[in-house]
Parts: sequence; structure tokens; C-alpha cells
Amino acid sequence: MSDAAKAPQAGAVRAPLALPADAAQQEAALRRLLDEGLSGQPFCLDDAQRETLCRYLVLLREADRHINLTAVTDDAGMVCRHLLDSLALLPLCPADASIVDIGTGAGLPGLPLAVALPGARVTLLDSTKKRLDFLDEVLALLPVPGAKTLWGRAEELAQDTALRESFDIATARAVANLRQLAEYCLPFVKVGGVFLPMKAGDIEAELGEAKNAVGTLGGRLERVYSYTLPGEGAVMSVPVIRKVRKTDAKYPRRQAQIVKKPL
Repeated sequence: MSDAAKAPQAGAVRAPLALPADAAQQEAALRRLLDEGLSGQPFCLDDAQRETLCRYLVLLREADRHINLTAVTDDAGMVCRHLLDSLALLPLCPADASIVDIGTGAGLPGLPLAVALPGARVTLLDSTKKRLDFLDEVLALLPVPGAKTLWGRAEELAQDTALRESFDIATARAVANLRQLAEYCLPFVKVGGVFLPMKAGDIEAELGEAKNAVGTLGGRLERVYSYTLPGEGAVMSVPVIRKVRKTDAKYPRRQAQIVKKPL
């Protein structure tokens, strides 16, 4: 279905999100793939967590019929790229961490992390209201009490004293260059916490270009955590960027400045 076909007509009211009639069959197929993908991983999920994650995918696919949330809707792709990729951050996340997922979109990686870490507090931040409306419906239907949504622009919310430098972890799966991502995300991280941007492939050149930005914003690269997506073989990289000092109050700048004149 094209994006245009998914867009509701002017004045139309979308029906409340609900599981489709064939939800049980969908969940069973997704569960088989998830169990296979989790085999051999350095973390463990119980049956209830696996069931919740598969139901989330069913709800995501159902909602995507009406609003554009994801380009990946096949079973194998959703399990691999939405669940296993998100859960790959678990070895880097303390069980009771406060986490902000910046530009969460359909809830990735934040919602799977919230399911896997019931003691964590996960904030799903996005500037697009319809995505957060979807996530609010999901959170009302699934047992994920540690997650909540937050609507707004990251560069503006980072100036809120209640949010600034208040999280143990900031993460983002956005495609933006690390120089820009660092300015959006590091101001949210408390000193001693970490920024975990999710990147694909070899990022050595990107890390070199972002060195000044990371340092200017109070961060320091500790290491790069790499993993391979089960079933696809794609190598993914997560720079572990430690917040070693407070971010200067003038950052983050306005979006136009971040994009046109990255640090």
C-alpha cells in the first residue's frame, strides 16, 4: 500500500487501534521467528515478554495500513529489524536505567527495550504527533508500564530543566549524521551516562568527523559495540559515548543551525 493510500481523507476519523481477526496466527508466526532469532543471544526474555513483543508487531502492522509507520512489514524483516536490532542494546543498558529514545518513530528501539527491561523508565520522544498517538494506543493495550511518550522537538525539549541532563541513556536509530545526532541527544544525558546511537556498517569515517562535536557537547567515545543481525548478516555499530561533563547551555542550537553548520 502506498503512503498516499494510507493517508486518511480530510476530516476522517481513524478507528481505535485493535488486534485483527487473525492476530493469533500472526503472533504464532512471529513468535517462531523471534524464538529462533533470540537463540544464542547474550540476554534472555521470558514467554510474556516475547508475547508482548509479537503483539506489538501485529499492532504496528495493523496501524501501518492507515498511517505510514514502517517500510518493513514482512514477518522476518519485522522480527529482525524492529525487535532483534532494538534488543541488541540490552547488554549496554542497566536494568533500572532511565532511557530516552529520540526520534522514536514507531517506538524503536525504545518500546522493545521497555518490554525487555521492566525496571527501566523509557521515554519515547518524537516530533510527529500521529506516531505518538499510535504508541499511546499500543501502551494502553500492552503491559509496558515503564514506557511513556513525549511530543516535541528534541532541540527544544533539551532546554527544559526537567529533561536536560536527566537520563542515564539517550539512544537514536535515526539516519542523521552523528555530528547532528550528538547535538540533539547528548544534552539529555546526565554526566556519567551514555549516548548510544545505532548505526549500520563501518562508521570509522563518521566517528572521525564527529569527534569535535562529541567533545564540544561533553562526550567522549569509549568504544564501539558491534553486532550482527541474525538472519541478515548485516554488521551494526553502536558508539558508546560517555558524558564526561555538562553540555554548554548554548547547545543544542536551532535545527536550521544544526543542519547547516554541524559542529
